[in-house]
Amino acid sequence: MRLLRSLGRGLNTTRVVVLNLIFFFFLGLFLLSLFGSAEEVTIEPQTTLVLRPQGQLVEEYSSTPLDRALQESLDQGRSETRLRDLLKVLDTAAKDTRITQLFIDTNAMQGAGLAALLDLRDGIERFKASGKPVVAMGDAMSQHQYLLASFADEVWLAPGGMVWIDGYANMRQFFRTGLEKLAVDINLFRVGEYKSAMEPFIRDDMSPEAREAAAYWLGSLWETYLERVTMQRGIRPQALGTALRELPERIEAAGGDFTQVALEAGLVDRVMSRPEARQTLALRGAANAAGDGYRAIGNDEYLTLITPPAGLPARHDIKVLVAEGEIVRGRLGAGTISADQLSEQLRELGRDQQVRALVLRINSPGGDAQASEQIRREIQALQDSGKTVVVSMGDVAASGGYWIAMGADEIWASPSTITGSIGVFGMLPTFNRTLSRLGITTDGVGTTELAGTMRLDRPLDEGVRRIFQATTERVYADFIARVARHRSMSEDAVDAVARGRVWSGEQALERGLVDRLGGLDEAVDAAARMAGLGSNYRVGYHQPLLSPLELMLQEWLGSVAMHLPLSYGPTLAAPGGFVADLLQDLERIAAQDGTFTIAAHCMCRVR
Repeated sequence: MRLLRSLGRGLNTTRVVVLNLIFFFFLGLFLLSLFGSAEEVTIEPQTTLVLRPQGQLVEEYSSTPLDRALQESLDQGRSETRLRDLLKVLDTAAKDTRITQLFIDTNAMQGAGLAALLDLRDGIERFKASGKPVVAMGDAMSQHQYLLASFADEVWLAPGGMVWIDGYANMRQFFRTGLEKLAVDINLFRVGEYKSAMEPFIRDDMSPEAREAAAYWLGSLWETYLERVTMQRGIRPQALGTALRELPERIEAAGGDFTQVALEAGLVDRVMSRPEARQTLALRGAANAAGDGYRAIGNDEYLTLITPPAGLPARHDIKVLVAEGEIVRGRLGAGTISADQLSEQLRELGRDQQVRALVLRINSPGGDAQASEQIRREIQALQDSGKTVVVSMGDVAASGGYWIAMGADEIWASPSTITGSIGVFGMLPTFNRTLSRLGITTDGVGTTELAGTMRLDRPLDEGVRRIFQATTERVYADFIARVARHRSMSEDAVDAVARGRVWSGEQALERGLVDRLGGLDEAVDAAARMAGLGSNYRVGYHQPLLSPLELMLQEWLGSVAMHLPLSYGPTLAAPGGFVADLLQDLERIAAQDGTFTIAAHCMCRVR
């Protein structure tokens, strides 16, 4: 008893200390927000808007608002920038007479999909239409950083910098031999020779079918990239192609001067240092108060100024709902398309009498087939209530991502959207041989022949294997039938373009899988037209409301962030190795809660 009492006192003391530390931490943040000495951000005439995307360009954040506010308050930089926030900043600044020019800094952007960048290009073009100049600059530009820079009127490169354009690749590690050495048995069930998501577990190289399909859709994306760059820069496509092929020879001829090669190829207009760039921008706009640079405001600060305080939801005729991430069952929160959570949001929109149309913005490689079907049925119920549903595909809407899109009244895709991959698979790894090497075996009794057959430490029963293959084929048949019904195609015609094959948005249009090519704005206009709203309609994003406590904490942490130095440096992301990829893939398709999982997932990442 004395021991238990001592343990109880120790636990209570620990609890009090931890709670006090949390209390004083938030108290300190609150006091800093109240009494901080930073001046309020204002916009003066002849101000330059600095567009500086940080981290990954995304449709929706993969973290909670409080996580992001705390991260910014601690000056940890940002790992994600939301596309719609940049578009809102650009559209507002185009009409703001205090903003006289746009400066795009590419250094902190770590990654972006081609479709998202093309949407951003449309926003930059609308800014240009106001008559204001646009300049972009980078120190060493990656392929997607350079595409963003090419949308500007001028592209500047720092001395010693480079522009690295190497094309698109779809490559993965293959684990068959390694898994065999570990004595892991892979039991794969799939339909469609092009459904190659799980090939790395049963092969040591890419199958001919997967190689053919990947080369086809990657070629379409690459043509779109080259077309956009050459059109923006006024370079002949053949000249750029020649420059890329001859890059080693040109670098050697220039004595290793990558900057000079980029200048000669017409990829950049000027080579200048950061201090020179600051002075040039000051001459074109206005000098800052210190006299060592230009008068500027960043996209985050500008967004804060133009965004009204959080409160009651505004009334809108059209709602945009973003579905980004892997499709999963249940409710897993930010970073995934959780079937229960998205279904709840769709029902909320169905009950909102003000909303006449929904634009579902999808950026997903798919996931669980059952969860995808749950979402599709909720979309169907929303349409049955009389509301128009239009899908706008982002960088990827494939497999399960296409599953939830197929029933929309109209489907819009970017030419570079990765879509299709109509196919399903299931997989169960078993480790009985691995354990046997360690001298561990499994034995016992069950009440039926199927009892215990789902254990991963036993060989997969042949009867269970037949059941799972038949189930996989049935899910695929249902997938095909639903696509045929929604797209007014025969099942044979759908099967001819399905079987797990991936298409670009442009290729999908040719095959009847989507209705139109265009970005989010075009999809919104289409929704308004189909809902009979005319040209005077209100559009807003649908997001869950924060609780009063969450709003208060977010405002406190946001105030703290305004008082701390802002960091625009690139955020560091831990590189994903083959072990991480292996475990991540296994997690996607392993049995859930003792049941066999059928997945509609496209492992179609572009690198």
